[in-house]
Amino acid sequence: MIITDTHTHLYSEAFDEDRNEAVQKAIDLGVKRFFIPAIDSTYTESMLALEKDFPGHMFLMAGLHPTHVKENFEEELSHVEEMLGKHTYYAIGEIGIDLYWEKKYLKEQQIAFRKQIQLAKKHKLPIVIHCRDAFDEVFEILEEEKGDDLRGIFHCFTGTYEHAEKAISYNMKLGIGGVVTFKNGKIDTFLNKIDLKHIVLETDSPYLAPTPYRGKRNESAYIINVLEKLADIHGVPNEEIALLTTGNSKDVFGI
Repeated sequence: MIITDTHTHLYSEAFDEDRNEAVQKAIDLGVKRFFIPAIDSTYTESMLALEKDFPGHMFLMAGLHPTHVKENFEEELSHVEEMLGKHTYYAIGEIGIDLYWEKKYLKEQQIAFRKQIQLAKKHKLPIVIHCRDAFDEVFEILEEEKGDDLRGIFHCFTGTYEHAEKAISYNMKLGIGGVVTFKNGKIDTFLNKIDLKHIVLETDSPYLAPTPYRGKRNESAYIINVLEKLADIHGVPNEEIALLTTGNSKDVFGI
């Protein structure tokens, strides 16, 4: 059984004490493929080191996270473009709009999101979207940029059934993580209506640990809890969820 974690920040400082052990624990449980989203230029070297330490398991993305879009965002976007010319990346992410913490840089976030979508198209790469308190703003830009050359993942999907249908209409898979195991997560109430061909698994570690680890550091190993919950919702064996979601990840990332 090969499981794919389509979104895990294993280079995070949260893993500095036991990174190798955390990765090996996940690998031993069948998590063989880890897709690593970017945050900003300060993490580039640690991401490259992670890939080097676990060849064949780590697949990097390039991008500028919306909460890190500040006055210097043009500089950061130049770094993203520069890295795309130097190294192999499998997606542009995570990118998008986040209005949870503040709205001060909304205009800059919109510009950065649009520019990175266009960068993804130029390099024929998928995008991985971060959306928090910003479905209308994200969908507005996706509507403008929609087309056969737009594809990717709506990471950490926490919206409604209608949001899910809309995201899928833009060639997005839904990234399902720990929230599906939360009592108040709500997405478990309609995921049985979403065809499994539209779903990929993720952890977003070290964030959003699933039940029963909620409130603790999340790990890629805990994707098992997400997989089991999804299998329960759809009434299919764990192995089928692993097979289908890994297949979906290959459709998105091309590997």
